[in-house]
Amino acid sequence: MDIQLFFASPLYTWVILPLLIFLARIFDVTLGTIRVIFIMRGIKYLAAVVGFLEILIWLLAIGQIFRNLSNVVCYFAYAGGFASGSFLGIYIAEKLSFDKVLIRIITVNDATNLINFLKTEQYGVTKLSAHGAEGPVTIVFSIIKRQDLEHVVSIVKKFNPQAFYSIQDIRFASEGIFPGQKSFLKRNQWEIFKPHRKSK
Repeated sequence: MDIQLFFASPLYTWVILPLLIFLARIFDVTLGTIRVIFIMRGIKYLAAVVGFLEILIWLLAIGQIFRNLSNVVCYFAYAGGFASGSFLGIYIAEKLSFDKVLIRIITVNDATNLINFLKTEQYGVTKLSAHGAEGPVTIVFSIIKRQDLEHVVSIVKKFNPQAFYSIQDIRFASEGIFPGQKSFLKRNQWEIFKPHRKSK
């Protein structure tokens, strides 16, 4: 088949072209999500490379949209690719091994058992005494791996069900104590590509 006839064929116009636009949007939106996370953590060189690829793919996709303004299927492919790319970007971000979060626990009850159990699980813990709106409280801080968050929250609910807790993303943590590590741990930005396992 002649190449010009192929590009003018209904198969290319209504199936192949929308599919290519859909895939392009998945890639560029996914890269955009990852780029933002790199920026938040100060990984500027990787952010620049990802940004270059992101905008290049986006230009190719939007260029095809403007060349085929009468093709409604391309519009749905573009929007569907954006939605799918957003989901995939978040999924990949959660799988990156560098993600750490700060969990902040505030309780009016005795936190000794909670702190001791976290320590036996090899989590680093910092305890502060403070004064809340209704009297003395204990504040417990711990920097943990994101994949351990569900496990740590279950521990908090077990020992202090009424405790207030908040979770905050950490841009950078130079050192810390984490399960499976006997000493302080230092990591560089290239280790982000190592996949992690969810805790059981």
